[in-house]
Amino acid sequence: MNNKQLGNAGEDLACKYLENNGYKIIARNVRYSTTCEIDIIAQIKNTTVFVEVKTRKTDSFGTPIEAITKTKYEHIKKGIIEYLKTNKVKKYRIDIVGITLKPEIKIEHFRNYSLQ
Repeated sequence: MNNKQLGNAGEDLACKYLENNGYKIIARNVRYSTTCEIDIIAQIKNTTVFVEVKTRKTDSFGTPIEAITKTKYEHIKKGIIEYLKTNKVKKYRIDIVGITLKPEIKIEHFRNYSLQ
């Protein structure tokens, strides 16, 4: 499984997880530039949720969440600003879904994520 396939598999799992927890998926893989792609845009109640998904085969080299760098976080925020320019959104947040595939599938959901 190459990195693209791994990422797609993780996003599929994240979408199923979110839907099972009451989220409505609005869009996937929304690209705003070569450096900014929002993996999942979802809705729960009156909140738009921008979801970054990180998938790892194992956590031998760190957890998926540890892969969210300050630079990556800034790119996500830039994408959100672009989205907000063309969509009416009153309330939003950034969530991170970390997925580890082995030894068993593990999904961690961090709501209202902020990287200082």
